[in-house]
Amino acid sequence: MITTASIFVAVILSTFMRSLQEGSYNEMIKNAVSFYSGYIQIHKNGYWDEQKLDNSFEDLDVVKAALSGEQRVTVATPRIESALLISSGEKTHIAQIVGTDPEQEDQLTNLSAKVVEGRYLRAEDEGLMIAEGISEKLKVGVGDSLILLGQGYHGVSANEIYPIIGIVKYASPLLNKRIMFLPLKEAQEMFVAQEMLTSYAINVENPKQSEKVAQALKAELNSEEYEVMPWTELSPDLIKMIEGDRAGGYLFMAILYVIIGFGIFGTALMMINERQYEFGVMTAIGMKRGKLARLLTLEMVIMAILGVIAGFVAAIPIITYFQFNPITFEGEAAKAYEAFNIAPIIPTMLDFGVIASQALVVLIITLLISIYPILQLLRLDPIKAMRT
Repeated sequence: MITTASIFVAVILSTFMRSLQEGSYNEMIKNAVSFYSGYIQIHKNGYWDEQKLDNSFEDLDVVKAALSGEQRVTVATPRIESALLISSGEKTHIAQIVGTDPEQEDQLTNLSAKVVEGRYLRAEDEGLMIAEGISEKLKVGVGDSLILLGQGYHGVSANEIYPIIGIVKYASPLLNKRIMFLPLKEAQEMFVAQEMLTSYAINVENPKQSEKVAQALKAELNSEEYEVMPWTELSPDLIKMIEGDRAGGYLFMAILYVIIGFGIFGTALMMINERQYEFGVMTAIGMKRGKLARLLTLEMVIMAILGVIAGFVAAIPIITYFQFNPITFEGEAAKAYEAFNIAPIIPTMLDFGVIASQALVVLIITLLISIYPILQLLRLDPIKAMRT
């Protein structure tokens, strides 16, 4: 029971730590992708290196055909984006304005669920929806107006006054301080860029297939005119950060496996030491050591499998709970997360592949540890064993 319990706890501990690590990575990706960028974007070739309105492209049927022909694309949201100076009274602020189709934007980023004041944007509106950070910075609310000052397509002036229709709150601190939305047609008129877009932001049915979908879209579109970028190219710094953290996580898991191994080894060693007399008697009356070793191996295998299965089953509800009730940081810890544009929460990730792999690792560790007691048994002296 002690050995089985050790394996049981080891499976839960290693699985929880691994799920917590992968869950934190998923949260980072969610912040970067699901909140705004989408899993794939289409731009005019060169736009990503020089993000200005002059590098926008005309919303042609060839792009729409490529998107509609790819069944793995769930939504493709047209956008026109630019940085502007906004002001209210004597207060000014730099913000990123996004002209978008409200319905498709909501399908892409679930933006309507982030509305904390006022209402969600409609396609026919002639007003703004701003992030909560802008509202706090400029001391404005729903019903107030903002002056927008900027540059439109091919250097034309883009100046307008718009009322605030709604306020949204992002978990991402960076987005919460700088983003605001206009209906697509209204933004195109303000920028004097009718029928022009800076990007299509795309979600896919299976995020793991985003690379393949991007390659398929590249094959459909002229590479000299358009660039198709999966989220891994849109957020290269995030990839590097995750890879670096994952390497550190592997080192931590290796240390954890050593601790787990010593715990299981101690209980296995205790088990064989307590049965010295039994093994001595069985050997003395003629039982072969090889047969006794096979018996002990079978016992260890059964205990390992029972412990792993029990740990596997017990880990699922624990991981599920923390997936929907993530660990939340406050105070200085929360500020540290926000400094990296990450929501201060760490959920777990319920992935049966992760759980199964950790259960398999613990099982292998247990079977490797069982070699030592077996070697001890093969060298057993029956007379000394019966005297213990």
